[in-house]
Order: sequence, then structure tokens, then C-alpha cells
Amino acid sequence: MTRIGLPHHSTGKVRDLYEVDYDRMLIVASDRISVFDVVLGDEIPDKGRALTALSTFWLEQTGAIWPNHLVSSDPTDFPETAGPDVSGRAMLVRAARPIRLECIARGYLFGSAWSEYEAAGTVGGRPMPDGLRQAEMLPEPVFTTTTKAEAGHDEPLAEGEAAALVGADVYDQVREATLAIYRHAAAHASTCGLILADTKLEFGTIDNTVLVIDEMCTSDSSRYWPADEYAVGGSPPSFDKQFVRDHYLRIGWDQTPPAPPLPEAVIDGTRARYVEAYEMLTNRSFDEWYGVDE
Repeated sequence: MTRIGLPHHSTGKVRDLYEVDYDRMLIVASDRISVFDVVLGDEIPDKGRALTALSTFWLEQTGAIWPNHLVSSDPTDFPETAGPDVSGRAMLVRAARPIRLECIARGYLFGSAWSEYEAAGTVGGRPMPDGLRQAEMLPEPVFTTTTKAEAGHDEPLAEGEAAALVGADVYDQVREATLAIYRHAAAHASTCGLILADTKLEFGTIDNTVLVIDEMCTSDSSRYWPADEYAVGGSPPSFDKQFVRDHYLRIGWDQTPPAPPLPEAVIDGTRARYVEAYEMLTNRSFDEWYGVDE
């Protein structure tokens, strides 16, 4: 159990937030995993460290594209009261006021986008060409939003609804940022033998400046497919939690909590995918990340 000597601010599906001082927070990523908006009873070993390592990589890579909240992921920069257990799984960040949207860039027709296309021929309410197949590349990346639910399922929003919720100017900024970061990350992933099918970002404000908060382009918030095994018409192999989703779809779970326990093979396979995605995208060894094998 992680012991942290800082005031606890809040707990999300995967992360816990702690107060450091008036303008900084510590985000600690757990090994919890959620699918279909349900937090599972089983954890994935090293998942929190893998998420933090990959988020740190992308936040550092994209800071010139759009500002973000990262201060440091180096444990020596944390307050001593954070304790040793957070090493490798925590980020010191600037405190921001969250924008209550989840912002998604979709480059491929998959997941809820595929379901919408099958039903209506649209993605995010926008008409798409006829005859597209599951997992096919879209003519251009599409920006969609959902509500940021405190509990339960996030609900899709039409463009006008999202703009009315957060204001037209903020909506335009998060759309621009999401698509710019997606294009950059997808281009980098392609040089690493991976396809970034889609990614979800969250934003906040500090003094009216919009910046990226929480995680970025991790295996929790994104779909990564191996380029050499990619094919349209089904569910490509993945380096993200689609591996867990596919397990539950195979066994017919109705997505009502609590979820059935995960088999050991799925737990081990999920950990391996998170670690491999980090190593492929960064060209770094996960064993050298903070807190691993200490």
C-alpha cells in the first residue's frame, strides 16, 4: 500500500491527487485498471510506473506544441513527505482548474467511432465516406468530445453541446491542441513500428491559459497497434488495454460491476504490453525508469 504524507485531494479511476502547496499537486498513478468505465478488482503490476514513464516522455516531447502542467517526474524534486513509495509512479505538476471535457483525436475507425459509423455513417456527428471498414484509417483525424463524468459512463457530446459547455474559445483551443498533439504523436509512433489509432486528452486552465493535464498518449488513454500486424476489418493486436476489453468481450461480461476476475495470463500479458509500448516509443529500457527493480 502506498503511504504518502501529503494532504489527499481526490481519487480517480487510476490516479490519486495530493496537495503539495498552493499551486502544485502530486499525481500518483496506481496499478488499477478500468475498462468500460468500470474499475477492476485486479491490478496490473508496474502499470502506474509504465503510465507515468510514457506520460512524462510525451509531455516533454510536446511542450513546444502546447503547454502542459508537468513540473518533474524525478523523485528528488518531490517533497520529502511524499515518501519513497511514489518513485516512478508520480508527477509533480502545476495545479490547474480542469475543463470538464474529454477530448479525443481519432485517426482510425474503431471503438465507439466504429459503432457510430455502423449505425449512422458518421463519426462525432460528421458524415464519413461509405464503405469504410472497422479499424480503417479515416480520411483525416477527427476530433470528438465526451463529458468528464465523476462516476459512471462518459457521454458523447455534439460539437455545439461541447462548445456551449466550456465556451467557444476554449473549445477551439482544446480541439486545435488535441489534433496537433495527435498528429505529432502518430508521426513519431509510425517511426517506432506502431500505429496510434486514437488518443484522449484532458485540459485545464491556469490564469486563463489552456494547458494539457493528467496523462498523455499512454496505453490507458490511447490505442496503439503494431504496424506489421495491422489489418482492417477486425480488432488489431494492441499495446493498450484493448487486450483486457477483448477478454471481457469474449467471455460475454455485461459490463455491470463488479467485473469477473482477470486470468493471470491476461494480467501478465497486459503488463508486458504496457512495458513494450513504453520501450518501443522511447527507445529506453523500462528497467531504468525510477522505482523499477529497486
